[in-house]
Amino acid sequence: MGIVPLAKALELAQEYDLDLVEVAANARPPVCKLMDYGKFKYESAMKAREARKNQAHTVIKEMKLRPKIDPHDYDTKKGHVVRFLKQGDKVKITIMFRGREQSRPELGYRLLQRLASDVEDLGFIESNPKQDGRNMIMVLGPHKKKTEAMAEARQAQEARKAEAKANPGKSQNAAETDGVEDEHAVDVEASAEAPAEAPVEAPAEA
Repeated sequence: MGIVPLAKALELAQEYDLDLVEVAANARPPVCKLMDYGKFKYESAMKAREARKNQAHTVIKEMKLRPKIDPHDYDTKKGHVVRFLKQGDKVKITIMFRGREQSRPELGYRLLQRLASDVEDLGFIESNPKQDGRNMIMVLGPHKKKTEAMAEARQAQEARKAEAKANPGKSQNAAETDGVEDEHAVDVEASAEAPAEAPVEAPAEA
């Protein structure tokens, strides 16, 4: 619309029931836009919320084992490692040596190799076993990216909700509340992105 006096710009905003928003205060003359500022704030908040929902944070879980671990305990620990890898998280495996066990590091090495072999379908050895004082440490990385794991988890959640609706006789609490954000919650943070309306440049008042 070009350069117009500030009074004219305000008059246009009032005529079209829009807001006059300054987007470049340091420009000469300052640049303003005609927009529905309330709608802009709402859409920006929704975009920010969706971005956070899809954001993947790198998480390193830790699992501690003893060199002479009981078979039942091993299966339990392995189950936790499997769950972490399925979620797309890295897992730090720590073998803790005590007393005379420190003279038998091969026990810990074999245990770590056994665990890595048992979960090779879900993860790989990202950091090879290494001695760290009384401990031996290995890091497993997931084959599946965190974002992929999150997407699959959401799909499984939606499938559970659909099944619960199809079978109303069953409890729906888990399907409705497991990891679901409050749909009525609004994040009021605004994105820096502005709508594509044509700018209105208005000279600053003296």
